[in-house]
Amino acid sequence: MATAAPTPAGEGHVAATVPPRWAALLPGAWQIRHYERPWLRGDLIAGLAVAAYLVPQVMAYAELAGLSAVQGLWAAVGPLLLYALLGSSRSLSVGPESTTALMAAVGIATVTAGNTALAATAAAALAVGVGVICLVGWLARLGYVADLLSKPVLTGYMAGIAVLMIVSQLGKITGMKVPTGSTFAEIAYVATHLRLVEIPTLILSAVVVAALLTGRALRPRWPWVLIVMVAAAIVVAAVGAERFGLAVVGEVPRGLPVPRVPDFAALDLVQVALAATGIAAVGFTDNVLTGRAFATRDDPPVRANQELLALGAANVSAGLLQGFPVSSSGSRTAVIVSSGGRSQVAALTALVVVVATLLFLGPALETFPLAALGGVVVYAATRLVDIAGFRRLAHFRTSELVLAFATTVGVLAVDVLYGIAIAIGLSVLNLLRRIVRPHDAVLGFTPGLAGMHDVEDYPGSTQVPGLLVYRYDAPLFFADADNFRTRALVAIDEAEQPVRWFVLNAEANTEIDFTAADVLEELRAELVDRGITLALARVKFEVREDLQKAGLIDAIGADHVFATLPTAVEAYRAWAAATG
Repeated sequence: MATAAPTPAGEGHVAATVPPRWAALLPGAWQIRHYERPWLRGDLIAGLAVAAYLVPQVMAYAELAGLSAVQGLWAAVGPLLLYALLGSSRSLSVGPESTTALMAAVGIATVTAGNTALAATAAAALAVGVGVICLVGWLARLGYVADLLSKPVLTGYMAGIAVLMIVSQLGKITGMKVPTGSTFAEIAYVATHLRLVEIPTLILSAVVVAALLTGRALRPRWPWVLIVMVAAAIVVAAVGAERFGLAVVGEVPRGLPVPRVPDFAALDLVQVALAATGIAAVGFTDNVLTGRAFATRDDPPVRANQELLALGAANVSAGLLQGFPVSSSGSRTAVIVSSGGRSQVAALTALVVVVATLLFLGPALETFPLAALGGVVVYAATRLVDIAGFRRLAHFRTSELVLAFATTVGVLAVDVLYGIAIAIGLSVLNLLRRIVRPHDAVLGFTPGLAGMHDVEDYPGSTQVPGLLVYRYDAPLFFADADNFRTRALVAIDEAEQPVRWFVLNAEANTEIDFTAADVLEELRAELVDRGITLALARVKFEVREDLQKAGLIDAIGADHVFATLPTAVEAYRAWAAATG
């Protein structure tokens, strides 16, 4: 086993040590073992701050999933501990969060077919299912799938989730019994039944949202969720919830949850697997992206495959402790970072507070009004909409903005699980669109610049008479092969002078498949019929091997395959001088 090399205490201590082999499996434990004492004060403050935010928040998310509020606390216990040991991020907060809670609500409704008596069992089964899927993904080393969702798709997806979160709380913040249906149907019902709104409930929810937004703007580091929730509970208790028709959380079971395997036999396992797969995909992606977003220069890298292991273990523990699926919380992670937290000791501090809440503070939770919990969810939803992100997309490229809006509409038009499929599909389609119709260029010499450059970018560029140097900026494969051939011929047809040599600058053609190899041979044959010589320059070693296997090196001629552009140009000049 390797021995850690001691280094001076400081910001880079954990990153600079040489970890033993077991640290790759338990990176959080390794970081805690090599803990820096100066971090303790910040971690304790961050842990208390995030606990103040977490306790009422996870209760609200349990309500969002259609479960008892206490199940939010149960679902937080195991993940807080296990991620602290297994996670690769120092600051990431893992536990119940809005997106997976909403997806769990959809999954529970599907799995139980409306049988509310099975809701708790279905929630726990989904959590275990998500955990097993993530663990299988870890064993299969599928961490690379985190790269399938582009930034525009994630921005649009989260905006759609925010709208769904708000719609899911319409009943709690209005006091109405909103029939379950599509997003637009529920909005239409509320809009056409405004006479049924319970004004005290609506006012309380609005005050909670306004107080949270104002408090965060004025004192962003204060635990405003806890402050507002406690204030709401005190006010409601003082004036009397029954008097104004305000619903409260009610009795909270005392003590820690008893580990129990969900009764899978009572559920449709196919539906459980389908719902769990969707939740796992989004939860894992959120884990990786949030962890990377909050990582500092001194932090160890967030490893996608390790996050599958950590998230899998966290969800299995949540299910066995009668909770529901969990993932990372961007808002709680932000609280940890902004409060000075430097390690998972902050999460362990929050865990101690959660356990104390379950053991001693239950009576205080019973007076929390449901309208205030609904307000907390609405507040969290407003923070998911990245207005600045949409503006950046609009400034960068219109197609990226359209992709983001299309994802938002897809999430709203269908349920969340299909929204995930739409998001991934749109990402892949956008990738294919850019690959199969890439940029290309005719290259020439530019005064004052070394090398050869796109003649469209530098209008003063000159070309060697009779020589056309062409670059196609993409791998050559079945989807873009015909486009490559067509545009190469267009470049020849539009050349100012008759072309005698066509040199393909292959530096951007990092791969070639069988279909593209055949198309390249067709292009060579057509050029021969036109009296034009095909030559290649800057061919990658792996690509040259594939061209050799396809017989193209022999067809083109090894003497017409050049390592650099200058050697290709000089070869043409020598040939032109010899042939006249």
